[in-house]
Amino acid sequence: MALSPEIMNNKLKYIGIIPARYASTRFPGKALAMIAGKMMIERVYEQASKSLDHVYVATDDQRIYHAVEQFGGKVVLTSADHKSGTDRCAEAIKTIESAENTGYDIVINIQGDEPFIQPAQIKKLMTCFAGPDDCIATLVKPFTNKDELFDPNKVKVIADKKGHAIYFSRAVIPFLRNVEKQDDWISNHCFYLHIGIYAYKKDILARITKLPPSELEVAESLEQLRWIENGFRIKLDVTEYDSIGIDTPEDLVRIRNRWTGG
Repeated sequence: MALSPEIMNNKLKYIGIIPARYASTRFPGKALAMIAGKMMIERVYEQASKSLDHVYVATDDQRIYHAVEQFGGKVVLTSADHKSGTDRCAEAIKTIESAENTGYDIVINIQGDEPFIQPAQIKKLMTCFAGPDDCIATLVKPFTNKDELFDPNKVKVIADKKGHAIYFSRAVIPFLRNVEKQDDWISNHCFYLHIGIYAYKKDILARITKLPPSELEVAESLEQLRWIENGFRIKLDVTEYDSIGIDTPEDLVRIRNRWTGG
């Protein structure tokens, strides 16, 4: 996989947006869960602010809105009808630009349930827009655990030689036809795990959120397949850091046990 050059285009203006809704099915109100004396959303906000000058939380809930205000963060209210964080970011950037009377070039979508997000991951994404055709970017990491490779919750991705995504899947891709034992697959090929953080050119973000759901998206329940099906290229870069999200109260217990103070 070709990696994006480690350069920064200083002409581009970046903003990080952290979508955070209250009514999570498996863990309602998780954005406000406490981790070592701070709310999870505050932990995410602090990590994002280490690499970005402009960071906002986008939420549909007054409780989260007021909590962000209390710790001194920037926050905007958005519709409760959004089906994805991408949709919420698209509404939020319009509100933010109108309120600030300014414009941004690149929107970075940072998941609100990942308090371990690394500034280096965000900086990686910021280097993915060197070319005029680079319009969406995300991160991948080589699999090292053979059990995780076959977990449908761990999304796999394959790329072309220029580092653009060909396909994302919950199935293992590619299939190793000539390696009989699946336990041996991980030692015979470099498989890539998708890390769910995105960056988009602002105009592209507006366009992809207007697209109707696609067949592949519905089949795999992966919104990025809608973008690929409609001809949008997704630039990939490799990170050494894993993605550690909190989806359930049990996840929160594990996170609390490993937290070392930020």
